[in-house]
Amino acid sequence: MEDKKANIIAVATVITVIVFIVVARVSLKLSKTFFLIFGAGIAVILAVLAYLIIRRHYNRRRKFLESRLVSEGRELRIEYSFLRKVAGVPTKFRYRELEEATDNFQSLLGQGASATVYRGILNDGTAVAVKRINGEEHGEKEFRSEVSAIASVQHVNLVHLLGYCCNPGGPRFLVYEFIPNGSLDYWIFPRRESRNRRGGCLSWALRYKVAIDVAKALSYLHHDCRSRVLHLDVKPENILLDENYRAIVADFGLSKLMGKDQSRIVTTIRGTRGYLAPEWLLEQGISEKSDIYSYGMVLLEMIGGCRNVCLIETSTGNRSERRWRYFPKIVNQKIREGTLMEVVDRRLVEGGGGGGGGAIDEREVRRLAYVALWCIQERAGMRPSMARVVEMLEGLVAVDEPPDTRMIVVDLLAIDDDQHESDARNGPQVAAMAAPRLVDSNNLPISLANSFAMSILSPR
Repeated sequence: MEDKKANIIAVATVITVIVFIVVARVSLKLSKTFFLIFGAGIAVILAVLAYLIIRRHYNRRRKFLESRLVSEGRELRIEYSFLRKVAGVPTKFRYRELEEATDNFQSLLGQGASATVYRGILNDGTAVAVKRINGEEHGEKEFRSEVSAIASVQHVNLVHLLGYCCNPGGPRFLVYEFIPNGSLDYWIFPRRESRNRRGGCLSWALRYKVAIDVAKALSYLHHDCRSRVLHLDVKPENILLDENYRAIVADFGLSKLMGKDQSRIVTTIRGTRGYLAPEWLLEQGISEKSDIYSYGMVLLEMIGGCRNVCLIETSTGNRSERRWRYFPKIVNQKIREGTLMEVVDRRLVEGGGGGGGGAIDEREVRRLAYVALWCIQERAGMRPSMARVVEMLEGLVAVDEPPDTRMIVVDLLAIDDDQHESDARNGPQVAAMAAPRLVDSNNLPISLANSFAMSILSPR
């Protein structure tokens, strides 16, 4: 705009000078005064032309430098963005970016009590899973510090956190890489109808591989990070399968960080019914052993292809009744009876391993069941570390038969409202009968006054 204005003024000046010279020639003829005016006019015209030439050269030089700076700045931004990704530094996305990536949050992948996950594609073509977190349990400062800590965690079996979004006054978002084959529950439990989710019957060989992958991921979180990371919600829904059916542990974006010098921490209950360790319910504080308990419950579900706590219907004569089945107890009984193969997922047995994975290795089944029962021991101190679990599953160390425990703590949250109310009415009597059986690591009785409202004790 400035160049155009300068050119107009220059041309107008030259035309004015020429007109003035012509008028002087007509009125003054070839007098001495005319030649003075003519010489001054030519000088002005030459000065204007010189100004235009110099200005044009200067503008070309300026534009060249500007374009080079813009190019260098773009390259620096690209390089900075690349280095951020390489270093695992989370990117702060704008709400509008996530809105456009997810087509205004239309492509729903999954939904839970406190979060909803959408599929999206970023401007650079990267497929992502955008998790919308409802509620405000964490302040913005705590949210960012935990996100930065988790994003620095890099492991082949952990989902990569690409970035986050703090929407003022609204929900917060976590942006993960997209894993194509969905979650493990769609591959080990009988298939549920869903248009947007893949699934099937995972072969035994792949199930065993998934068990090792998840163990390695949790071992890394527990032992190899600067601060121990407790997942606190290990379950099939939080274990994803990539295109090669490699297990990717997800949803640890808001997990609990634990210092190396801490043995236990006390926090509000978080997790999913059916996978909560007894120490959650007994308010004794939790540690990485709580994740190990949940992992053991997942192993049992992978063996049986069914939920650990489920409602089954039985018929006796003309009468049918519904009752709760606790799968870990059944597995323990079958091990004692020497008939463990009876609890293996029937689809695997009938299909010769399932999915073309070959025959089921009975030694692997036994090893997996032993490891699972060791992991779900009621006393946290008896559970092996995840590093030890990896060695057990890979056959580097022998796996002894787990002890036959005297009781099981069943999470009451897995029982429907009617059963819940019935147990509440009978609670004091059951608690009084079961209390002597429950002891801590020092063989001292534990009070159930506060914990029984959340759990039921069943002697074996």
